[in-house]
Amino acid sequence: MTDQTSAAGRHTPSAVPAQPEILTPLLRDRESVMVYDRSHVLGPDALRAILEAARWSPSAGNSQPWGFIVGLRGDDTHAAMVEVLSSANQVWAPSASAIILTLHQVATDEDHEIAYSDYAMFDLGQAVAHITVQARSMGLQVRQFGGFDHRAATERFAVPPHWAVTTGIALGLPAGPDDDTEMPEWVRTRARLPRSRLPLEAFVHSGKFGHAADFLTD
Repeated sequence: MTDQTSAAGRHTPSAVPAQPEILTPLLRDRESVMVYDRSHVLGPDALRAILEAARWSPSAGNSQPWGFIVGLRGDDTHAAMVEVLSSANQVWAPSASAIILTLHQVATDEDHEIAYSDYAMFDLGQAVAHITVQARSMGLQVRQFGGFDHRAATERFAVPPHWAVTTGIALGLPAGPDDDTEMPEWVRTRARLPRSRLPLEAFVHSGKFGHAADFLTD
């Protein structure tokens, strides 16, 4: 079965199976895992390495407008994060070795020498992408999600008003292919869906928006 979901509002062919052989294995083997090894413990050295990847990602004017709240399975922060997750995400996310909430700066404050940038959310996205690649290089996987109570998370973790809680990250070691028996059927089904993407012609343009780039069609 192939995921036929297409981008809303685009008059494009259905999504096609990925052909990632030209990609670096760090990207080719990336998956948004929903079933994690519950026995895996993410040690401080590994966690530091993953967050260093975010620290060294690019940002507008080197503003570095990102922040992360980290909960490790079994600690109080992790437990508090699970409480604010959507009911669907509470089913699978707690099994990950860590849950990370991402934040981006939404206004300038006295702690920042560089003024707030309109590109703060974009820069956060780059930092999270770096996290994803670094985690993959260590044999781990990441699933990003938005299903949680942002207001409750803001209050629970005392996030100041010039920062916005943005997304969640589940991080851990993937479970084996037969280790998902405790998960409900809908999780097992989604976890096993093949990856597919729109063709480049659907979103790479030249001349004008909507015209597939010439180098793709020559």
